[in-house]
Amino acid sequence: MAAPIVIPDTASVKKGVSFINTIDTGKFSRLLSRILQKLHLKGESTFTEEEEEKLQIAFSVEKQDLHLILETITFILEQAVYHNMKPTILQQQLEHSHVDHDKAEVFATTWAAAGPDTVEKFRQRILSSQKLETVGWQLNLQMAQSTQAKQKSPQAVLELGVINQDSKNMEKMFVEFNHQELFEFYNKLETIQAQLDSLT
Repeated sequence: MAAPIVIPDTASVKKGVSFINTIDTGKFSRLLSRILQKLHLKGESTFTEEEEEKLQIAFSVEKQDLHLILETITFILEQAVYHNMKPTILQQQLEHSHVDHDKAEVFATTWAAAGPDTVEKFRQRILSSQKLETVGWQLNLQMAQSTQAKQKSPQAVLELGVINQDSKNMEKMFVEFNHQELFEFYNKLETIQAQLDSLT
C-alpha cells in the first residue's frame, strides 16, 4: 500500500520547491543539516540576519524567496518528524512533489543520518511552560430570543485547568463551542492524536 501523501501540493510549496531545485547540491546539503540541527528549538531562528543576507547572495534570491525556501524545507522536515518517515518514503514523497532527484536524495541521506535523533528531540521537547491538569465540561441550552422561534441552541463549555510549570499556579480557562465548532475541534484532536501515535 502506498504511503499517504503528506506534502501538500499548494502554490507556496510548489514555489518553494522550484527555488530548492535551483540551489547547488553541496550548498543545499549544508543548509539542510543546519535546519535539521535546530528544528526542535521552538521559537528560535535557524539563521541570524547576517547569515540570511549571506544565504541570499549565495543562492541569488530575494529575502522573501529565501524565507520561502527555509519555510518549505522546515515544513517538509516537520512532516518527516510527525509521520516518523523512513528515508526512502521521504524521497518518494519529495519526488512526487517535483523535488529534483539529487535534492530528494540529499533530503533522504540527511534524514537517514539525523532523523532518528531529531524525532527523539521532538519527543522530549516541552512545547509550553503550561500543562493541562484538569478538564471539566457542561452543556448549556440557550433558548432563542424571538417569540416566534422556539429553537434551542446547545452550547458546550469546556473548563481547562492549566498549570504554569514555573510558578505552579493554576489558571482556569473556559471555552464555549456550538455543535459545529465542537465537531471541528474534535477532528483537530483526532489529527493531533494520530501524529502523537506516529511518534510513539
